Amino acid sequence: MANIGDATTEQETDANTAHGYVARAYAARHATSGLGRTTIRRRQPGAHDVQIDILFCGVCHSDLHQVRNEWSEAGNPTIYPCVPGHEIVGRVSKIGASVSKFKAGDLAAVGCMVDSDRVCPECQAGLEQYCPNMVGTYNSTDQHLGGVTYGGYSDNIVVDERYVLRAPANLDLAGVAPLLCAGITTYSPLRHWGITTGKKVGIVGLGGLGHMGVKIAHALGAHVVVFSTSSNKKEDALRLGADEVVISRNASEMEKHLGSFDFILDAVSADHDINAYINLLRRDGNITLVGAPAQPLPAAAFGLIMRRRSLSGSMIGGIAETQQMLDFCGDHNITADVEVIPIQKINEAYERLLRSDVKYRFSIDMASLKAE
Repeated sequence: MANIGDATTEQETDANTAHGYVARAYAARHATSGLGRTTIRRRQPGAHDVQIDILFCGVCHSDLHQVRNEWSEAGNPTIYPCVPGHEIVGRVSKIGASVSKFKAGDLAAVGCMVDSDRVCPECQAGLEQYCPNMVGTYNSTDQHLGGVTYGGYSDNIVVDERYVLRAPANLDLAGVAPLLCAGITTYSPLRHWGITTGKKVGIVGLGGLGHMGVKIAHALGAHVVVFSTSSNKKEDALRLGADEVVISRNASEMEKHLGSFDFILDAVSADHDINAYINLLRRDGNITLVGAPAQPLPAAAFGLIMRRRSLSGSMIGGIAETQQMLDFCGDHNITADVEVIPIQKINEAYERLLRSDVKYRFSIDMASLKAE
């Protein structure tokens, strides 16, 4: 695709002085344009900032939704140009004078947020992801340069050190990148609901989120059961750490597990029967939604009432919990299963995402952008 918005020479001169500097990126200019190369402004690192040269950026399904403005009716319209990417791993290239956690050359990571108000009850509790003023890594208000924040489909990024994480040095960095969203999105509810050795955990859907749920639940010591509509995922589920695989369309297989699960992680974004899974919970069992179906899922009250079961939702984790997740993955040698692509194939990757044609995440090698 042709360049969609290179800054002029005059703009570049201005951007590199008072208004920051120019970085290379891939952006969408409108909902149907696809992504193409461009330049964007990044701020010069302030006293508490870390500048990171991006090595890999994971591709999240939410990137596709945001680029195509599919969340507008949900109150999250896309502002263009849009530079997606919130699964970022790179190397620190510059730090501000007051930075104490990082030095040049360190491996670093950035997830779905780059700031929050730091004073609300959620921030004080280490739950910055629920801050009403949380600043997303992209498509949020940029409080430094104006306009919106730009994400990791770019050659570098500048982030306050409080929202920068340490990446495990012992892991494949391409597979680490998706941990910043898919990893923490599954780790957080598993930890919140006390999953540990001896617990029985169900994972609904073996995709980008589900495959991480299997790996993490297995590492936590749980007995892991994967639910899938297709028998052709059985071998993969077992390889990833599942103890059993249940075909959800098979009523007799489902019936064998009635009332037996401590926890079920539902990672399916398509319409499905939530009550079939609620009925699999034991007393005080919980099912947590991390997938986001477009239409409401009707839940029968008596399925919850009769065994004091609960239905809840969860998003990512806070900064401290995300670091905990990265450390846990480093200790247990956990990464996402990725297909590494050059940035030039991002539009093709989006089409493949729609067909679920990836096992199980794309990770962009950002050296491909630097080579342009």
